[in-house]
Amino acid sequence: MKADMVLDTPLYDFFHFDDNEPDANELVALVIEGKKLGTASLLWEYQTGDKQQPKAGDLSVVTDWDGFPQCVIETTLVDVIPFKNVGEKFAASEGEGDLSLEYWKDVHWEYFGRVCEELNQERSLEMMVVCENFKVVYPTG
Repeated sequence: MKADMVLDTPLYDFFHFDDNEPDANELVALVIEGKKLGTASLLWEYQTGDKQQPKAGDLSVVTDWDGFPQCVIETTLVDVIPFKNVGEKFAASEGEGDLSLEYWKDVHWEYFGRVCEELNQERSLEMMVVCENFKVVYPTG
């Protein structure tokens, strides 16, 4: 394969969800079942390292906690908004818990607190959240 072909690929990332094994494995299962169609991260995560912010058309390999590929997703939409402005529709797209905005905010407030600690940032209602929607492209059907 020619080197320029590798650079032209829309492959964006190779990752597992969350920061612990039970949740990582549960979340990828929700993706495969078609229940999880969104994920969120903090904008700071892309400003402090080599990781690029996702954009529509990007492809990512989602793994289980142990790094075994489970599916490929394609990013369909990315919005960057303050934590306090995340809405019900996006919260439900994450497919977690009771699908409510209240549940989403509670769980993500805790998770983003751990991320902020790692990044030496102050968690706040104004912190910018990268809200990413996606679809599963492999396996299909």
